Amino acid sequence: MTEEKKQDNCNTFGLLGKNISYSFSSGYFKEKFDELELLHYQYKNFEIQSIQEFPLLLKQNKALCGMNVTIPYKEEILPFLTEIDAEAKEIGAVNTIQFLKNGKCKGYNTDVVGFLNSLKPLLELHHTKALIIGTGGASKAIAYALKKLHIDFVFVSRNPENENEIPYSNLTQELISEHTIIVNCTPLGTFPETDLCPNIPYQYITSKHLLYDLIYNPALSTFLQNGKNKGAIIKNGLEMLQLQAEKSWQIWNS
Repeated sequence: MTEEKKQDNCNTFGLLGKNISYSFSSGYFKEKFDELELLHYQYKNFEIQSIQEFPLLLKQNKALCGMNVTIPYKEEILPFLTEIDAEAKEIGAVNTIQFLKNGKCKGYNTDVVGFLNSLKPLLELHHTKALIIGTGGASKAIAYALKKLHIDFVFVSRNPENENEIPYSNLTQELISEHTIIVNCTPLGTFPETDLCPNIPYQYITSKHLLYDLIYNPALSTFLQNGKNKGAIIKNGLEMLQLQAEKSWQIWNS
């Protein structure tokens, strides 16, 4: 840790979210701490019912060095941060917090790195347009990554709010055929409600499609299974999580 860290004895990291008992992060970082023989380090789930509880959480956990942020707080956390990395500010969502000295905390977005590097090996020449299902904090990072890849996209939302968002009812065969990347950024299908999936016309999916689900539990969501049944390339969110976790670890130790 550098001298800019909050304190010398900070040894606690964690995940901020709601309904996160299933989370990947806790097990991942506990394994990392064991491998690095950081026996005094710990990674905890911080489950809160409202983002207004965040300041009290900080007061009660003085040894915090870093934190990941998940649903539903990736956007709501922004006003509570002292600083926001330029990229995260442009995205409008934070999933990683670094705690600095004097009580300062800085927000970053590592979802972009995770998604970008896990998607690129799967891309083919005809993957030029994408549908992003959902409009939450995760979808903002996905959109940012797709921009960097020069892939056009449109959001699919239950309640469209602007011209770049369309309702599910607009998903015609022509639109599905044209947008050969479909990314699920909603929690639909997450364990234990594994039978759920976004309500899109899967009958129009073909072998030219790439379906990417940010869900990783279960490994094969109903969304991905529907794509697989049509011969599409499929990918779940596990590698993205691993990559973003590693980027978070780099930030916390920078």
